[in-house]
Amino acid sequence: MDKNTTTALILFALVLIGFNWFNQPSKEEIEQMRQQDSIAQVEKLKAEQQAQEAKKNAQKQAEEARKAAAADTTAAFHTALAGTASDIVLKNEKLELTLSTKGATVTKAVVKGFKDREENTDVTLFDEKDQQLKFMLAGKDINIITSDLFFNAEDVSDSTVTFTAEASQGKVLKMTYKLGPDYMLHASLRAEGMSGMFAPNYHEMDIEWSERCRQQEKGFTFENQRSALTYHFTDGGTDYLNETKEHVDKAIDESIDWVAFKNQYFSAVMISRNNFQQNALMTSVPQKKETHYLKQYGARLKTAFDPKGEQSSDFEFYFGPNDFRLLQDVEKQSTFGKDLEMERLVYLGWPLIRYINRWFTLYVFDWLTKLGLNMGIVLILITLLLKAITFPMVKKSYMSSAKMRVLKPKLEEATKQYNKPEDQMQKQQAMMAEYSKYGVSPLSGCLPMLIQMPIWIAMFNYVPNAIQLRGESFLWMKDLSTFDPILQWTKDIWLIGDHLSLTCVLFCVANVLYSWLTMRQQKDQMVGQQAEQMKMMQYMMFLMPVMFFFIFNDYSSGLNFYYFISLFFSAAIMWTLRKTTNDEKLLAILEARYKKNQANPQRKTGGLAARMEALQKRAEQLQKEKEERERMKGK
Repeated sequence: MDKNTTTALILFALVLIGFNWFNQPSKEEIEQMRQQDSIAQVEKLKAEQQAQEAKKNAQKQAEEARKAAAADTTAAFHTALAGTASDIVLKNEKLELTLSTKGATVTKAVVKGFKDREENTDVTLFDEKDQQLKFMLAGKDINIITSDLFFNAEDVSDSTVTFTAEASQGKVLKMTYKLGPDYMLHASLRAEGMSGMFAPNYHEMDIEWSERCRQQEKGFTFENQRSALTYHFTDGGTDYLNETKEHVDKAIDESIDWVAFKNQYFSAVMISRNNFQQNALMTSVPQKKETHYLKQYGARLKTAFDPKGEQSSDFEFYFGPNDFRLLQDVEKQSTFGKDLEMERLVYLGWPLIRYINRWFTLYVFDWLTKLGLNMGIVLILITLLLKAITFPMVKKSYMSSAKMRVLKPKLEEATKQYNKPEDQMQKQQAMMAEYSKYGVSPLSGCLPMLIQMPIWIAMFNYVPNAIQLRGESFLWMKDLSTFDPILQWTKDIWLIGDHLSLTCVLFCVANVLYSWLTMRQQKDQMVGQQAEQMKMMQYMMFLMPVMFFFIFNDYSSGLNFYYFISLFFSAAIMWTLRKTTNDEKLLAILEARYKKNQANPQRKTGGLAARMEALQKRAEQLQKEKEERERMKGK
C-alpha cells in the first residue's frame, strides 16, 4: 500500500468519526426519544388490553347467544330443561355403555376383555369428562340443543332404551337406542308433532361431537403416531387427519358416511344412514405426553332431519377394538346396506403394501393364530415362512456376487491399464465385456433384494396394528405391542425418550452384523479403486443402525423382535451360503462356460449384460463426439 492510499484511508476514517460525532443526539434529544419509547410502550399495552377486552366481549356475546338459544328452547321444552340426570346402562358380554338422561347420549364406553395400561381388566374408551355429543335443531322461533334437555327413559332393558323430551302437548323429541350382540349400537332420532316449529324447507340438523382421546397403551409416542381422526367417503375410500399436525375445523369437501375417533387399538365410530353432508369440519389437536391424552378430536357435521317425523334420523355407533376380521363381521350387523369398509381402521399401508398385507400377511397370521400358538412363536414362524419363500431369490443374489468374487483376479488383469480417472468408462466397458465372456450379470442379484423390501415394509405396517399382539408376552417381553425397557428414567432424553428398549438394541446389533457381512461380500468382488470407494459406503451402512436405534426405541417390541430375527436369519443364510460355496468349483464352471462361448463365436451377448454394454458404448460414443466438437471449437 503506497503513501497516498494510506493517507486517503486515514482521512476517510476521520471524516466518518467526525460525521458520527457531529450527528450524535444531544441530552435533550435522548430524553425526548426515551419519552417517545415510553409512550409507544404504553400504547402497546393499551392495544393489548383492548384486544383482551374485545376477546372477553366476544366470549360474553357467545355465552349470551347460547343462553338466548337455551331460553328459546325453554319456551318449548320448559319441562325438559329441569331435572336430575340419571344413568342407563346397556351391556352385553363385550361392551358396557352408560347413557345419561341429560342429553340422551352415551357418556361412557367400556370395552370388556382388554386390559388397559394400568392393568385394569377392561378398557374405558371415554367417560362424561372426555366425550360430548349434541344434536342441534334450528326452528322458526327456537333452537333445540339436545345436550340441554332432560329426557325420560322408557322401555329400558340391557340392550334397549327410549328417551323422550316433551316440548308441549303432542310434541315430542324421541331418541331410541338398541345394543347389538357385539360392539354396534343402533340409534334413531325422531320428532313427533313438531313440524309447525320448523320452516317448510328445513330438512337438516347440526351435530357436534368431540372427544379427548385417552392414552391406552404404555408407549405414548408410538400410540400417538397411530391415532388419527379417520373418515369414510360415501363413494368409497377413507382418509384421515395427519397424526402429528394440528388441525382445527378442517373442511371435508366430499360427503362422508362415518367418522372415527381412533387410537392405536380402539375406536369410537359414528355412522349416518343419510350420510354427513359436504364441508364437515374436523379437528385433531395432539396433546402433551404428561396429560395421558393423545388427541383432542372434534367433528361438526350436518345430516338429514325430517321435522314431520315420517322418517327418523338413523345412526350407528361402534365402540370397540380395531381388529380387521372383527370389523368385517360387525359391519354385517349394520342395517344401512352400505359398504362401510370399517376394516380400513386397521391401517395396512399404502396400496402395494396394503395388498401384500391384505391377501398374504393377514391369512398367514390368521392361520397361525388359530393353532393357539404364542404370538412370539407366530412371529418367528412368519419370519421362517418368508425366508423360505424368498430363499431362491436370496441364493440367486448371493451366487451372482460369488461369481464376481471368483472372477475378481481376471477382472483386475483385464482392467489394469485403465487406472486413470478419465479411463473409468473404458474400465467399466472392459469389466462388462469380461462378465459377458463368462455369462455373468453383475446386476442379477439386485432384483431379488428389491423384491424383499416390500415384505419388510409390509410387516412394518402390519405388526404395530395387529391387536392380537396386545398384552401378549414372550420371553422377556411382557407386551409385544409396546416397548420392552431394560432401563427407564423419569425425564425424556432428546431422541431417546425415557427408556432403553432391549429388542431395539438387539435389532440394531443384528443390523450391524448383517451390514458387516454384506459389505464384506461386496468388498470381495470390488476391482481396483472400487474397494477404496466402498469405505464411505461402509461408514454409511454402519451409521444406519445408529439411526434406527433413535427411530425404533419407541416402537413395539413385537416389531423390533421381528426385524431382529429376520436379520439374524438373513445373516445365518448368508454365512451358510458362504461356507457351502466352493470357489474353485464355481470358477471351473465359469471357465467351462467361457470355453463353450469361445467355441461358439456367433453367440451374442444377451440379457442385462448386453443392454449395459450397449449403453456404455453409446455413452462412450457421445463422449467422443463431445470431445471432437470441443476440439473443433478450439481451432
